[in-house]
Amino acid sequence: MRLAAVSGEQDLAEGLEQAGLPLELDDLRPPEIGLAMVRGRIGGDGRPFNLGEMTVTRAAVRSQSGFTGFAYLEGRCPRRARLAAIVDACWQDPASRAAVERYIAKPAERRLEARRRRQAEQAAATKVDFFTMVRGED
Repeated sequence: MRLAAVSGEQDLAEGLEQAGLPLELDDLRPPEIGLAMVRGRIGGDGRPFNLGEMTVTRAAVRSQSGFTGFAYLEGRCPRRARLAAIVDACWQDPASRAAVERYIAKPAERRLEARRRRQAEQAAATKVDFFTMVRGED
């Protein structure tokens, strides 16, 4: 689900199409946009506090074989949330799990790794090495 959550709408739609998986599943909960409270802790172990609200889109679908898929995604993206829920339902079905992993999960993993590598290269380009020079007065 992490890979479906970080994948774009187009990537999910193309992956489902390439895998030959159905896009029309029964909606248990049509995509809805709402708010979720984000909580934090100072130092990771302090008292929890309300950091603020963030926009979340959720969806739930059921496949013809009875598998239920859920998705909760950051932002306003109803179609993407529904596609991610379809991916979840198809992944649970042993008959379609291999296709989901081949056409959706593996490409998403490669894209995520390429993004991490790009960000690491950008961060390395801005790295500054600080050093202290010893003066010879002592």
